[in-house]
Amino acid sequence: MPATHRLVKRIKEQHGVTTELSAGDRLARRNAFILAAGSALGGANASVVIATGSLIGQAMAPSPALATVPVTTFVLGTALFAMPASNLMRAVGRRQGFTLGSLLGILAGLVGATAIWLGSFWLYSIATALAGAYQSFIVLYRYAAADSATPAFRPKAVSWVMAGGVAAAFVGPQLTIWTKDAFPPLLFLGTYLGQAAFAIIAMGVVSRFQDTSLTAAELAGSDRPLREILRDHRVKVAILCGMTGQAMMNMVMTATPIAMIGCGFTVTESTLGIQWHVISMFAPAFFTGSVIGRFGKGPVIAIGLVLLALAGAINLAGITLANFWGSLIVLGIGWNFAFTGATALLLDYHTPKERGRVQGFADFLIFGATTLASFLAGYLYNIYGWSAVNWMVVPVTLFTFAMVFAVGLLKSPPKPAV
Repeated sequence: MPATHRLVKRIKEQHGVTTELSAGDRLARRNAFILAAGSALGGANASVVIATGSLIGQAMAPSPALATVPVTTFVLGTALFAMPASNLMRAVGRRQGFTLGSLLGILAGLVGATAIWLGSFWLYSIATALAGAYQSFIVLYRYAAADSATPAFRPKAVSWVMAGGVAAAFVGPQLTIWTKDAFPPLLFLGTYLGQAAFAIIAMGVVSRFQDTSLTAAELAGSDRPLREILRDHRVKVAILCGMTGQAMMNMVMTATPIAMIGCGFTVTESTLGIQWHVISMFAPAFFTGSVIGRFGKGPVIAIGLVLLALAGAINLAGITLANFWGSLIVLGIGWNFAFTGATALLLDYHTPKERGRVQGFADFLIFGATTLASFLAGYLYNIYGWSAVNWMVVPVTLFTFAMVFAVGLLKSPPKPAV
């Protein structure tokens, strides 16, 4: 090796800069790509429910106030299965857990198609709950990508997996548009059969994931009770940021298709709006990890919270197509910054041995809050109108922003506790 090259390499090593991924990061990159592909296919599950759930609910529900119940049961299924899914991973490993989770996605599509065939609102709500249970496995992809990554690479690993949602942004809505009239007059029956087919393909993809065993040092590491871990205010704020980002995004997004149809827009215009929303949720993931590395997790979360509030303001400013679509785009970007930042922050404050209980508990709270927000979307819209849904975003995001500031996350990036 020339002397100049040796000198450059030495300087980079002294400053913590490397030109190659470590062995662990090479595996993390491979797993991230696999999970990104699985997210692209499995993400059609969520996109289909988001695009069709409130519309099918509005058509079949015994009361207009119950129109968003199917989307609520979707989020409820995610919340209720969050901890069982995480515990299953601890028992059988990530790869087998993800494969078993895909079975729930297949079942959700088949039950959903059957419910539409029979015109059963409550059976359809069960189908979306099963889809939510499948989603509880998919959301763990972001944590799994970081299992074998170095601390410096974790935000990128998480971000890469979430970038797989960009493909899902096209797959789910386009699947809905292409198949919604496949079995006239049963609107969306073909869509749920298609969703089951994508879950089958996703199962094959995630079966290629490679589990990693804990090292001797990790096995000897801290294994604190959950209540002790939660004494760290930064852990609580990380979970709060995830709750706010996911819940506020879901509340506005759930009510948007109903509001658009109520304002005279078509199903296709509504579905395309959701497609652009999902694209904006995941497209920033190509660079969010690098932004976090440059500016820190706290500032990125704060920007996300500001964008969530801005999305509500855009909806309050008017009811044109530009307002609806513009808000959905800003809402998606805000979610990406807040949610990715919160995920990366949480990973800093628990050890590998603690990840099962911490990640499962965090997702239980995150999607529990989202369940409430989803139900509130229908209630607020039907009782108080579209404006009330968007006004709700303001105090929640302001409170969360204040908590981010209070624990010092907007200052220089704090050192991880573990």
